[in-house]
Order: sequence, then structure tokens, then C-alpha cells
Amino acid sequence: MELFLLLTTPVFGCLVLTMVGARRWAPEVNVGFSFVTFLASIALTARVMAHGPMLAGNEQFFVDPFNVFLVALTAFVGLTTALFSRPYMRIEEAHGRLTPARSRLYHSMYQLFMSTMLLALLTNNLGLLWVAMEAATLSTVLLVSLYRTPASLEAAWKYFILCGVGIAQALFGTILLYFAAEKVLGGEGSTALLWTHLNAVKGQLEPTVLALAFVFLLVGYGTKIGLAPLHNWLPDAHAEGPTPVSAVLSGLLLNVAVYAVVRCKVLVDGAVHTGLASNLMMGFGLFSVLLSSFFLWRQKDIKRLFGYSSIEHMGIITFAFGMGGPVANFAALLHMTVHSLTKSAIFFTVGHATQKAGTQVMDSIRGLIVVSPSIGWGLMIGTLAILGMPPFGVFASEFLILTTAMRDHPWATPILLLALGIAFAAIFTRVQSMVFGETNLKRLPHSPALVPVFAHLGLVLCLGLYIPPALANWYRLAAELIG
Repeated sequence: MELFLLLTTPVFGCLVLTMVGARRWAPEVNVGFSFVTFLASIALTARVMAHGPMLAGNEQFFVDPFNVFLVALTAFVGLTTALFSRPYMRIEEAHGRLTPARSRLYHSMYQLFMSTMLLALLTNNLGLLWVAMEAATLSTVLLVSLYRTPASLEAAWKYFILCGVGIAQALFGTILLYFAAEKVLGGEGSTALLWTHLNAVKGQLEPTVLALAFVFLLVGYGTKIGLAPLHNWLPDAHAEGPTPVSAVLSGLLLNVAVYAVVRCKVLVDGAVHTGLASNLMMGFGLFSVLLSSFFLWRQKDIKRLFGYSSIEHMGIITFAFGMGGPVANFAALLHMTVHSLTKSAIFFTVGHATQKAGTQVMDSIRGLIVVSPSIGWGLMIGTLAILGMPPFGVFASEFLILTTAMRDHPWATPILLLALGIAFAAIFTRVQSMVFGETNLKRLPHSPALVPVFAHLGLVLCLGLYIPPALANWYRLAAELIG
């Protein structure tokens, strides 16, 4: 029942908002559907943690501690982003950037996007996973191009073409997986793409075919993750789309793409018995961290800056999963959590700041602490959190990843430290002047509603100081399932 409600609520929400999405009360309807989705995710999480993994829908859906953790995170950030977008999109309408027709498109595609991500996380069928990832791409293309400016249309086309090419590579990798599985499963060829069936026979799969499949899958889904050198779409999509879309792209979609790669890595590790998958993931991850840290210095647009920051953190997560082992997997899962919460909170503050300043150019945004203390402090605290300052959760996860790298792959540690240092200097110097710089603007008469920002940052702070035993056990179970 929980699974059915979780999968159908956003679909029904999409249909309803297609009809009423232009109404004045459409944002509240969007929040309502997101809230029901979140409640369903909590119920599903409680069931899985109490009774263990479950199969449903003629084995087409599979839930275990790994994906149910991401489902809960996705539903929570989806809810808080819907809450943030309620006043944000109304201000965009007041400024003339959003028409009623585009408002309908935004609200309906938001729910469709949520449904595709939840489907990708919950499906047991790797073919259906590919379909869900492609549907997520199509829905977000429409969201990125929402304003219909030349820059937003260019960003949407770049996103569509690059991710389309990438997802085609993932399709070829999926076909190779089916080719290898069908030979082993024989008469069960109709279920050859079910992950649970593949996992049961992974030791019998042809190693050469699996190795080749993983290369295509990593390149394909790696494009969605934003791994360098496949990252070119990501900063443009963040900069030109509405800020709530930037929040869910960074906070949710990238995680789902990482999830797809990790599921495939489990199969390849069991078939190949070499470090191929691990080495590829560590290589792409390190390159992404290093390249994005240098690109951070060149940015003038605040949303592009934090877009490159997302590439950096996805590189860290990919590197951690590449290292493997209980500690590295635990740290990667923790980093996925705190990055999603922190980066979405940062985009919430950036959205309000750019609306008040009327520009996304960092040199034109000054004195946020004077104009609106809540925006200024929210952006500053969020920046310190994402840069890994203690006692925030990002520091805890990065510390675990670095110490594991020192022990198992000492050659990678200097590269990680160099990249993190460069990124820290690049982001902190820009944000510090935006928050504390001199300004002639008057203080805003009313503080904006930033409850989602401080709720996210409060959770990130708590995870840096103390991880509840139930949550820690959850991470351990998921880390063990990954291997």
C-alpha cells in the first residue's frame, strides 16, 4: 500500500496540476501532493526497516535499506523545495517572468519529475530504470527552459543533447547486461533485467561483457551525475532554470544517477573480480573534483558557482563509492545526505538573494547581511557547511572519505586535499563579499520565509555532531548491501 501510494501520488498530482496549475492556489496543491508523497516515504521506510527488503508488483519493484534511504531523502527535499517555490514562483509572476501557462507547466512537471525519480529508485528492472532516467531528463528540460529566454533555451537544448547522448550510452550498457544475463538465466530471459535475479547469478555472468557494459553505463549515467568531462550541461542548467529546479537537480537528480551506477557496480564487481569498476569510478571522481575546483575561480554567476560545486561533491561521492568497503560506502551515503540538504538550502537563499538584487552576477550582489539578515546568514552558514567546516555533517563525511583514502589509496589524498583547498578559497572569497560587503540598498521591511533553509542546515549540523543510532544502523545496512 505504501509503495503504491508513493508511486501514484506524484503522477496523480501531475494530472491534477495540468488542469489547475495556473490557478492562484496551485502552489498549495503542489505542496499538498509533495506532503502526501513524503508521508508515504516515511511509512515505506518504517516497513522496510522493520521487516527487511521487499519485492512487489510481480518483482518489478524492489525496496531495501539502500534505495529506501534515498527515497526518504528525495521525498523530504521535494517537499521543502515545494514549500520554498510557493512564494518564490509567485514573486516571479509578479515580476512578469512567469505567465499562468508557464506556471501550470512548472507545477505539473515538478510532480512528474518527482514521480520519475521515485520510479528510478524503486524499480527492480534495470530497463525500467533507464526509462525513468530518460523521463526525468525530458521533464527537467521543460523546467530548465521555463523562462523561454535565449539563454534558458540554449541551456535546455545543451542539457537535452548531452544527456540524450549519455543516456543512449547507458541504453547500450543495459542491452549488454541483458545479453550476458539471458545466457545464464535461459528460460527466465523475460526477467533477465531484474536486479535481484542478476545479483543472484552475478558470479556466473560473462566478465568481459559485464566489464564493457559498465564502461557504457558509467559514461551514460555519469553524464547525468555531471562527472567531468561530461559535465558541460550542469552549470548552464543551474544558472538558467528557476531556482527550485536548481535545488532539485543538485539535491536529488544527481543522487539518483549515482544510485544507478552503484547498483550496476555491485553486479560488475561480482562478475569481473577485478578493480575495474572501482578504478573507473575513482578516476572519474578525482578528475571531477579537481577540474571543478579550478573552474570555480572563473565563475561570475552565483548559480553557476554552486553548479560547479555540485560537480565537485558528486566527484567526491563517486570516488568514495569507487573505493568501496564499509567505511567508504558509509561516508558516501552520509555525504549524499548532507550534500542534498545543504546544497538545496543554499539554492533557496540564492533564489531570494537574486530576486532582491535583480541579478545573478556576484559582483552586483553586496551586503546581504544588511539587506536581509536571514538571507545573509542562511547563505553564509550554508556556504561554510558545504565547504566542509566543522561541526557540520559535510566535514564528518569528507573526513571519513579522506582518512579511508589515506589508508587504502594514499596517492589520491594529496589530489583531494588540493582540490578541496582550491574550492574552499574560490567559494568563500566570493560569498563573503556578497554577504558582508558594503551596499547602498535599504534593509528589507520583512524577512523572507526561509524555514526550509534553516531546517536543512539544522539537520546538517545535527548529523555533524551526532548521528542517531537508528540512522547510523540504516547507513551500515545500506553500506553492507553495496559491498
